[in-house]
Amino acid sequence: MDGPDAARRAAPAAADRPLKSAAARSRAGPVGLATGASRAADATSPVPLAAGSPRPPKQVRALKLAVFALALLPLARLVLAGSTGVFGGLGANPVELITRSTGTWALVLLCITLAVTPVRRITGWHVLQRARRMLGLFAFFYAALHFTTWVWFDHWFDVRAMVADVIERPFVTMGFLAFVLLVPLAATSTDAMVRRLGRRWSQLHRLVYAVAIVAVLHYWWHKSGKSDYAEVAWYACAVALLLGWRLLARMRRAR
Repeated sequence: MDGPDAARRAAPAAADRPLKSAAARSRAGPVGLATGASRAADATSPVPLAAGSPRPPKQVRALKLAVFALALLPLARLVLAGSTGVFGGLGANPVELITRSTGTWALVLLCITLAVTPVRRITGWHVLQRARRMLGLFAFFYAALHFTTWVWFDHWFDVRAMVADVIERPFVTMGFLAFVLLVPLAATSTDAMVRRLGRRWSQLHRLVYAVAIVAVLHYWWHKSGKSDYAEVAWYACAVALLLGWRLLARMRRAR
């Protein structure tokens, strides 16, 4: 009797349920997306694009182009100074200038890389996350130039002299250790390695915190010979602030 009527009345309500559920899911976002993205945002490199993903928006491409161009300026300055004599040339001791410049920019770019996450969270400029991997790789690039200068121009590939230098001078020991720790981070910065290592990738890339500390110690010991701590103190404060911010953020999440 009222079976057909009840069925007709129930049909619209039943039809509405998928629409309401879909709308609720749309407002809430796909399951696990927020959690996964927030975890990935804390990693050392940006979240890799999945296979077949659309091209990044113009804002991201412009940011990466600007980072790429600005990060090459220190190298361009050294090349121009050495080849044309502009900027006062390379001075009376070119090897020392190249070593000091490449090492300083490696540390600067490492600090900028570590600053991306705090700045992103404080300002809400999430697009900055997409430039972090490039910044980290440029930090490694200048560290590699710094290391190559030491190997080539300081020791002329003399392995025995290099081993003795690493053992006898603490600041060289710290610099060598920092570079060795950077190598696996740079080698695993591709999207393929992120997928292959899975959760272990994030654990491996936490080594960047140790690299920052060791790099500051390298610079500190180098300056200790001249008792000139003014500049290195700024880098020490910057690294302490950036690592302290992460420690406080982790303690808050643990509560």
